[in-house]
Amino acid sequence: MEIISGGVCAAKGFKANGIHCGIRKNKSKRDLSLIVSENVANAAAVYTTNLVKGAPLLVTKKNIENGKAKAIICNSGNANTCNANGVEIAELTCEILANKLGIEKDDVVVASTGVIGQPLDITPIENGIPQLIEGLGDDNSVIAAEGIMTTDTKLKEVAVSFTIGGKTCKIGGIAKGSGMIHPNMATMLVFITTDCAISSEMLKKALSTDIQTTFNMVSVDGDTSTNDMVVVLANGQAENTEITCDGDNFNTFMKALNTVCVNLCRKIAADGEGATKLLECKLTGAKTLDIAKTVAKSVICSSLTKAAMFGSDANWGRVLCAIGYSGVEVDITKIDVSFRSQKGEILVCKDGAGVDFSEEKAKEILLESEIEILVDLNDGEFSSTAWGCDLTYEYVKINGDYRT
Repeated sequence: MEIISGGVCAAKGFKANGIHCGIRKNKSKRDLSLIVSENVANAAAVYTTNLVKGAPLLVTKKNIENGKAKAIICNSGNANTCNANGVEIAELTCEILANKLGIEKDDVVVASTGVIGQPLDITPIENGIPQLIEGLGDDNSVIAAEGIMTTDTKLKEVAVSFTIGGKTCKIGGIAKGSGMIHPNMATMLVFITTDCAISSEMLKKALSTDIQTTFNMVSVDGDTSTNDMVVVLANGQAENTEITCDGDNFNTFMKALNTVCVNLCRKIAADGEGATKLLECKLTGAKTLDIAKTVAKSVICSSLTKAAMFGSDANWGRVLCAIGYSGVEVDITKIDVSFRSQKGEILVCKDGAGVDFSEEKAKEILLESEIEILVDLNDGEFSSTAWGCDLTYEYVKINGDYRT
């Protein structure tokens, strides 16, 4: 398995594009993106569990009930959520695109991201679709990724090459996510494409399984978005024998999918609104997987821990505090905590109590841009990883005037 370039265009038979159509006021910002498969692909998706859901999610869920899709269209700058005519606009977007591409409207995945509660005018989308289609290319993953960004400061894409049955397969993805990141079933917007031949049923199984240890383990600010969606399209152009059941081939596909998802998780967490540091909590020694996942995410979600990491303060008591209110039973007297970065590793808590350590060395370790919070419960064989970021003054500034 190898990390390669190309993002959503790495796999055979996929083209993409991104343009500025006029939804966003800043003309230098792309606000409409398109990904198209040469043939109808098998499709799977997961969505936010927020009771308030963006209209595009409702339309997409209906469109891909049959496990098929050919195109993904996404706008940024407006979430098309909590609008009286939101579903109508989302369906009209699918219809206009389908007519221009010569495909069925039910084969379109539609997504939106941006401000909630503002009407979305179909005019710029309708006017922009011809240009969007005309500019489709097999090397346009970057500009497609740019078109789905809102407060993101860094582009998020990755691709992987792997082998199944002697056939080279590729899988790649793009993502947007910076704020309102505390997913349950998905995280913001993630679009993944692969030329691997895999049935819709197994694709759905792979995605729904993988997100439990990837996207569901990311948190920036504790807010679950209304528009969270992860979509995977598999067009089969790698010509491997189709994966229709569990086994070695499915496991290989799962590993490739996981590599893509973990990479995107780290990029999303590192680009949290106002963030200066990527935080990775590695939890070991838990009695059960549920305990491991719950505790790791509780540490990552702790505002006080996040603030301490921003200040490069080795305040390990905040880590134990987060473990204590996680809602699961752990033996506090067994817990060890260390901090690690490129500058080294330092033990700050042993058996639930503080140990002597160099504050100067700890500061040096925590000044790095990627910090690992190592927690060992010393109570079992299960482990888990969660990703987040520090909490800074800039986060409040960004969200204090996000709408205006």
